Amino acid sequence: MNKDERESKAVPISAEETQAAAEPQAVSSDATASTPAETTEETASAIEQLQEGTTEATSEPMTTIPLSEYEALKQELERAQQSEKAYFEGWQRERADFINYKKRIEREQSQLAETIAANILKKYLVIVDDLERALKNRPTNVDPQWLEGIELIYKKLMAILEAEGVKRIPAEGAMFDPNLHEAISHDESPEHESGQIIEVVQQGYTIGDRVLRPALVRVAR
Repeated sequence: MNKDERESKAVPISAEETQAAAEPQAVSSDATASTPAETTEETASAIEQLQEGTTEATSEPMTTIPLSEYEALKQELERAQQSEKAYFEGWQRERADFINYKKRIEREQSQLAETIAANILKKYLVIVDDLERALKNRPTNVDPQWLEGIELIYKKLMAILEAEGVKRIPAEGAMFDPNLHEAISHDESPEHESGQIIEVVQQGYTIGDRVLRPALVRVAR
């Protein structure tokens, strides 16, 4: 086929047909696209609806109750507060009672320990009495080294007693005190006042505030 035949078989297309063929595409494009103004209005409307929905979801309606029910709740609250106060005061009393009980037990235990110690130390006072009588009535021809050994034993024993809180009661020449002294006789003595101690027969001792043993004394009339 020559060039002239190919040109004769070509179908010409007019300008109108070309515009008609392009119109469906233009319509389709207009149907799916929207202008910026329309998009802004739709967005504002959606935000406004969302805010209204949120407000409706979060806000709660006011609740009203009858006056009688309110008074009943008020009275119940007052009773609960009174009960709470009573429980708290009761707890305070129980705590104070427990503290006093604890102090009393500690005091009793301390007194018991002092009593046991006093009873033990009181037995050593007999040895002290014997050593004092031995030193007081020592013979003239005693060996000085033996005498020095007895005095050393006596001093050690007194040091132990003093370390435990044992103290001698002042009695020689003092006025008679029935709380500290025990009179074994009342004698005439022009050299002493009435009620004054003439002689100490046996020394007395205290431990702390307690009398471990009263002093045996002779008292002037």
